[in-house]
Amino acid sequence: MKIIDAKVIVCSPGRNFVTLKIVTDEGVYGIGDATLNGREKAVVSYLEDYITPALIGKDPQRIEDIWQFFYRGAYWRRGPIGMTALAAVDVALWDIKGKIAGLPLYQLLGGRSRDRIMSYTHANGKCIDSTLDAVGEAMDAGYQAVRIQSGIPGVASTYGVPKDGSKYEPADSALPSESVWSTERYLNFIPELFDAVRSQYGFEVHLLHDVHHRLTPIEAARLGKDLEPYRLFWLEDCVPAENQESFRLIREHTTTPLAVGEVFNSIHDCRELIQNQYIDYIRSTIAHAGGITQVRRIADFASLYNVRTGFHGATDLSPVCMGAALHFDYWVPNFGIQEHMPHSELMESVFTFDYQFEKGFFTPGEKPGHGVDIDEKLAAKYPYKRAALPVNRLEDGTLWNW
Repeated sequence: MKIIDAKVIVCSPGRNFVTLKIVTDEGVYGIGDATLNGREKAVVSYLEDYITPALIGKDPQRIEDIWQFFYRGAYWRRGPIGMTALAAVDVALWDIKGKIAGLPLYQLLGGRSRDRIMSYTHANGKCIDSTLDAVGEAMDAGYQAVRIQSGIPGVASTYGVPKDGSKYEPADSALPSESVWSTERYLNFIPELFDAVRSQYGFEVHLLHDVHHRLTPIEAARLGKDLEPYRLFWLEDCVPAENQESFRLIREHTTTPLAVGEVFNSIHDCRELIQNQYIDYIRSTIAHAGGITQVRRIADFASLYNVRTGFHGATDLSPVCMGAALHFDYWVPNFGIQEHMPHSELMESVFTFDYQFEKGFFTPGEKPGHGVDIDEKLAAKYPYKRAALPVNRLEDGTLWNW
């Protein structure tokens, strides 16, 4: 069996997606997600100019060898663009492997380790009262875990909270919009928010929160300590993680569980975090960390240190990534939780998928491969639209982490 074609499909059914389709001489094909939010065209170029020409003629069943070819063979290796492109190749090859074997992807990985996959959703509100309402709606829908984000008094806009009542999509303009951020207002407000949620809903529901890389280590340590009475499932991305040692200071000051990793691209980005047990959940995604082949290594390494998985699952990852992630979740022994930010009906009209969702839990389906496909003709009706992620400034105008 040989690869005879590899093409990149770019579409925007409400938001931009990049999908790689690899076709073999026996008519079997596989697809992978190559979406990098706000930098989609960079990955398209990487795939079309450097990767897809080199795929032609290769045996698609040699997944490991192909992964090594494009990882070790690229002198300028790693980074979000290259690793997202490599992830798309890897997932498409695993999809092909499953179809050849006639098995769902999770069976190729070693079979399932659980009966269903717990997910968490987002409860966003402009204020405490509207956030409380959103938590109640999520619990009524059957979720046992909810991520809490709220507007902050005195701050015009913040991560996770839509401005107009619609579903939250951060890439909100063709060029980066600018937001104003106040760490002081945020740190004063968040404990009040969680106190209100626990007071109304008790401790039966798991609560999560995303700081989105906006604090210094000592600020994050103080927030973690302030939130200890509310027993969070995790505190996510509390500081930028380029310096993995930053998490040592946070860990020394709080017992609030810590999660990080959606922006990581390889095992080297999280090696110190895991082996020093600075974190409790690793969130590296299949689409941005080199595919199933690389993320499996991360998960196996994490299992040695009682660190569990918690895949990023926002709408900037297509149903292709979600399908692959759910098969991985079904198998991985050190599973923690799966994020679920539902796609719109328009987005889901372009993709078909076999996974099922019911009352806060997923199952990945039984179709061979990862069970997700794309309608290319329909995708062509929704051309790419440039959309950039925002940037943040402090109240004095200093550029800050978004």
